[in-house]
Amino acid sequence: MYTSKITGLGYYVPENVVTNDDLSKLMDTNDAWIQERTGIKERRHIKKGDGNSTSVMGVKAATIALDRAKLLPNDIDMIVFATLSPDMYFPGGGVEVQEMMGMRTIPALDVRNQCSGFIYGLSVADQFIKTGMYKNVLVIGSENHSGGLDFTTRGRNVSVIFGDGAGAAVLSRNEEGSNGILSTHLHSEGAHKNELALQGPSTAHWVPEIIAENPQENIPYYPVMNGQFVFKHAIVRFAEVIQEGLDANNLEVKDIDMLIPHQANLRISQFIQHKLKLTDDQVFNNIQKYGNTTAASIPIALTEAWEQGKIKEGDVVVLAAFGSGFTWGSAIIRW
Repeated sequence: MYTSKITGLGYYVPENVVTNDDLSKLMDTNDAWIQERTGIKERRHIKKGDGNSTSVMGVKAATIALDRAKLLPNDIDMIVFATLSPDMYFPGGGVEVQEMMGMRTIPALDVRNQCSGFIYGLSVADQFIKTGMYKNVLVIGSENHSGGLDFTTRGRNVSVIFGDGAGAAVLSRNEEGSNGILSTHLHSEGAHKNELALQGPSTAHWVPEIIAENPQENIPYYPVMNGQFVFKHAIVRFAEVIQEGLDANNLEVKDIDMLIPHQANLRISQFIQHKLKLTDDQVFNNIQKYGNTTAASIPIALTEAWEQGKIKEGDVVVLAAFGSGFTWGSAIIRW
């Protein structure tokens, strides 16, 4: 059985910076309120006319990742595209990336696991490479949140959190050495699906019905989140799935060189860091400047950590995510 390793990383965020003070002009909030609850100082939003979309940003991140992997688009055997905000209801973003990058008629798989999307996508790519079916798989996480948020006081608990951006990784067959993805661990608990959700429009709750049956102050096509409930579950599941991955590889917390948590909320990351007794040098956070970019958050953070020299060959790198579904997962990597 083969193993897979990350051979190229890339990310892209829009140039348009939206600060907490900018949001305070649209809703009843302020910089101190947002930072205290989330740790976020600013985020990036697509700006009308800048040419960006979920798929376009994915292509921009992927182009960098392929260049760093020293591969051409036609060297890719499969695309795994993770997003909750595709450009269209269907088809998904994977085929758009395939067309934009001029790739062969390779498979394009879309993953809809929200905040855990990149971990799920990484796991899928890893399995295809391990079985010998494919040699190079492109995994993308990309989100355009700003196109679907409620920028009024009514929606502030959700809208201040999210940002736009994309990250990408190339997974390649590792034919030498033992470095690479050691294991991935995935979970879900659908009993809590409505605690963080976007219920419409959907085939069960379509647009004319929404407009006819709901007053303006109760619009179900904006995302809803039970923040405290999500936080309490996240800190438990994060710790569990990280430990599960370590146990599977006979590793201990002290062996972690770098933890890249999904950038959901800085307070969650800090809680996990404290619980695991990790130092600041062992955990990478960038939610302060990008907000929560859902499926894009881990590949963006992983790329930045690598670019800054915080990840070196031989390091044990742990990726972990929790989010809507509920879904959660981890990946243990020997860099």
